[in-house]
Amino acid sequence: MVDVDNIVQVLAPAVADLGLDLYDVDVTGSGRARILRVMVDRDGGVDLEAIAAATQAVSPLLDAPPLDAVIPGPYALEVSSPGLERPLRTPAHFARAAGETISVKIRAGDEQGARRVRGVITAPDDTGFELVLDDGTVQRIAYGDVTQAHTVFEWGDDTKSSKSGSTKSAKSKRATSPREPVRR
Repeated sequence: MVDVDNIVQVLAPAVADLGLDLYDVDVTGSGRARILRVMVDRDGGVDLEAIAAATQAVSPLLDAPPLDAVIPGPYALEVSSPGLERPLRTPAHFARAAGETISVKIRAGDEQGARRVRGVITAPDDTGFELVLDDGTVQRIAYGDVTQAHTVFEWGDDTKSSKSGSTKSAKSKRATSPREPVRR
């Protein structure tokens, strides 16, 4: 098992020197298929130049002591932004997502398996957060009950009115442009 906390302690100052926040570090896979994901962010988002600078800053640190012993063997390094639908793992992640729509998979009682809920996160604190569900009810969720969570990117209104007054789903429209015809 890779000690992610040790990796975070070493990489965070190098990333901060670039004006970036170390959002998350994740290690998946095993053997030659192991992937070390380093997610960086800043207010206003990150661009390709920031990702490249972060990659150049963290790569040598990962191959030098003390981290070379923490991550033995081969791995692929991926440095990216957390994305539009960013994972929420720590209380700081939940606090940063306050006011946003999130999807949360939570543990249920013995008679039920895990269930997924969706709503707007409010009142995050050190022990959990409140979620205003789509039906308007408020549910208090402890971090210990969360098995998986991420923000939800919404494109906007799902429906558009046509000239005839009928409502059509925006998803059902074909992607056509007057400049470039659809090729079939």
